[in-house]
Amino acid sequence: VKTVNFGEPKYVGDPLNAVRIYNEKEVDELVVFDIDATVKDTEPDYQLISNLAAECRMPLCYGGGVRTIEHFEKIVRLGVEKVAVSAATIENQHLITVAAKRIGSQSLVVVIDVKKTGILRHYEVVTHNGSQRTGLDPSDFAARIADAGAGEIVVNSVDRDGEMSGYDFNLIDSI
Repeated sequence: VKTVNFGEPKYVGDPLNAVRIYNEKEVDELVVFDIDATVKDTEPDYQLISNLAAECRMPLCYGGGVRTIEHFEKIVRLGVEKVAVSAATIENQHLITVAAKRIGSQSLVVVIDVKKTGILRHYEVVTHNGSQRTGLDPSDFAARIADAGAGEIVVNSVDRDGEMSGYDFNLIDSI
């Protein structure tokens, strides 16, 4: 699916078919997010993940519904090289440290969704597709999760998602 500002998703095609196209294009790495899993409080779709991993001829990163160490380990066992986590790290930052030790920092990606909030429009970390504010400063949070063992950090600007308006350089500079 595709969204604009994390809004209503639009279906853009079968994920396995998309993987086949990306294989033909010799894409360097593929990242797949189940954007409903966290909001709907569902577990990762292990059958889909297994099918994607079997079809991929490039490194695969999966995120969505990952909340426990068992989720991390099962996803890696299915053949996924990197596991992305977002909201669960807000609720349990210790999860990063344990996951880094179990699957390795090189396989641990933490996604930080950021949105301008309040009257002064300050950057704030948000979760659940941008619907829940956390009160966390993105720069402070990024430093904490890096110290905890995150191998990669992905910063999403909710305000620019899907708009094709380029990077939010002010956000990048602040982190």
